[in-house]
Amino acid sequence: MSGAGTADSGLSTDELRKAIASLSSPDMVESPFGRLDFFDGLPRPSTVSTAYDALDLMRGIEVFLNAVPGASLVAMRRGLRSAGITSPGIIGITDPRANSNSLFLTPNTETTYGTTFLDLKAWGPTVIDAPAESLCVVDDFWFRYVADMGIAGPDRGLGGKYLFLPPGYDGKVPHGYYSYHCPTYSNWVVLRALGGVPAMKQTRIYPLSRAGAPEDNQFVNLADEIMNTVHGNDFSFFEELAELVQEEPVEALDPERAGQLAAIGLVSGQPFAPDARMRGILSRAAEIGAGLARTIAFAPRDPGAELYGSWKNAFVGGSHEFLRDGARLLDARTQFHYLATVVTPAMAHARVGAGSAYAYTVHDSNGDLLDGSRNYRLHVDPNPPAKNFWAVDVYDSQTRSLLQVPSTIWPALASNTGTLQANDDGSYDLYFGPTAPQGKESNWVETVPGKSWFQLFRLYGPLQPWFDQTWRLNEFVPLD
Repeated sequence: MSGAGTADSGLSTDELRKAIASLSSPDMVESPFGRLDFFDGLPRPSTVSTAYDALDLMRGIEVFLNAVPGASLVAMRRGLRSAGITSPGIIGITDPRANSNSLFLTPNTETTYGTTFLDLKAWGPTVIDAPAESLCVVDDFWFRYVADMGIAGPDRGLGGKYLFLPPGYDGKVPHGYYSYHCPTYSNWVVLRALGGVPAMKQTRIYPLSRAGAPEDNQFVNLADEIMNTVHGNDFSFFEELAELVQEEPVEALDPERAGQLAAIGLVSGQPFAPDARMRGILSRAAEIGAGLARTIAFAPRDPGAELYGSWKNAFVGGSHEFLRDGARLLDARTQFHYLATVVTPAMAHARVGAGSAYAYTVHDSNGDLLDGSRNYRLHVDPNPPAKNFWAVDVYDSQTRSLLQVPSTIWPALASNTGTLQANDDGSYDLYFGPTAPQGKESNWVETVPGKSWFQLFRLYGPLQPWFDQTWRLNEFVPLD
C-alpha cells in the first residue's frame, strides 16, 4: 500500500493512524467534573462514579432548563389552591387589579385577571362560556397553548361556548361548541374582559354533563390573598415536576423531554425517591440550572432577543411554540417561562393596534445593573405608540414578582391613571429610586436599597412606530 493512497486502495498507513488517533481516548481527561482515567479506553473504577455523577448533574440541569414551563404551572395551581381555588367551578379574580402582596411571575397592575384550573380527569368534558369582548386563554399543564377565547378566539369577541375534552377522549362531540382535545387533564384558564369585573363574572365553567342546568360559579378575590405561585429554585423544583409526571399521561410529553425526566428518576407510575447521592446532585443541578436560567432571562444572547440599546424582547422568535426554521429555541423557551406566564400566539406575535408589546432591561445608560439604592430617570418621548395606553411595572429580580415596597402595592406607572405629569412637549419623565424627587411623586416608583430590580414596559395596542422603531425607548439614566 503506497503512502499516498489511491481511490481504490482505501486508507493509507498515515490516514489509518490518524483515524485511530481521532477515535481513541487518552488515558487521562481533565473535565469540569473531575479527572477521568482510562486504561486503553476502558474507564477505571473511580472514573465510572465520576462519569455518572457528571451525567446525572448534566441531565438534572437540562431538566431544570427544559421543564420550567411545567414546574411553573404546578406552582401556579398550588398557589391558587392555597387561596381557595380548588375546583374549576371556583374562579379567582384580581379585583380591582393585581398587587404585590403575592408572588406571581410578572403580572401587570393595569388588568383585572380571572383564573382557575380545569380538571378534566374529575369533571370529564368541560364547558367554558366565555364572555363577550374578552381576552381569554387556555394552556395545558406543560404550559403549551390550547385555545384562545374571545377577541383572539373563533368567537371574535362575541362570546361563545368552548368545550375542552380530556386526553384520549373518543366519545361523541356535541355540536354548538368550539371543541378542543387537550393533551393533559389539568389546564390553566386565564380570563380577561374589557368590561372589567362585572363582565368577568359572566364567565361560566361547568361539566358538559351539567350543561342543561349548570351550577353557579364562585368567585374569590385573589387581590385579598397572599400566595406563592412561583416554582422552586432548589430541590423542590423536581418535586413539583414529580407531581406533574404522576398526574398526566406519558403521551402528553415528547419522548425527548420524557427521557430527560426519566434519566433522573421522574417516571410515570414510579415514586420519585432519589437516594442521598442523587438528592445532593439534583439540589446542585437546581442551583446551577436557576443560575443559567437567570442568565438566559436577563442577559439573553440570541440576537432575536435584542430590541435596541439595553432593551430586550421577552418573546423571541415570533412563535408561541418557540420554533425557528423547524428548530426549538430552547433558550427562548426558558427565557420566557422563567419570567412570565400565559402562552398564546397573540402574545408571541403582536399586531398593529391589537394585543400588547413588551420590552425590558436590567441595565442603566452606563451598562450597569439597575440598583435599588440609586435613583434613575426614564424619559418617555412624546406620542408613545399605544392605541390604548402604556405602562411600566417594576419587579423584584429574585422572585420576578411585583416589587414589594412600603409606599404602594402597585409599583407601576401607567398613562391611563390620570395621575402622571406630562412635560410641555407631551413627553414624560419617570423616576425610580429609594426617594421621590420633590414635586414628582406621582411619576415615581420606589425601589429597595440593597436589591436590584427590573421592569416591563408594556404598550397596549402597539402602533406602527413601535414596530418600525421610529419611536424608541430611552435608557434609564442614573441621577446620582
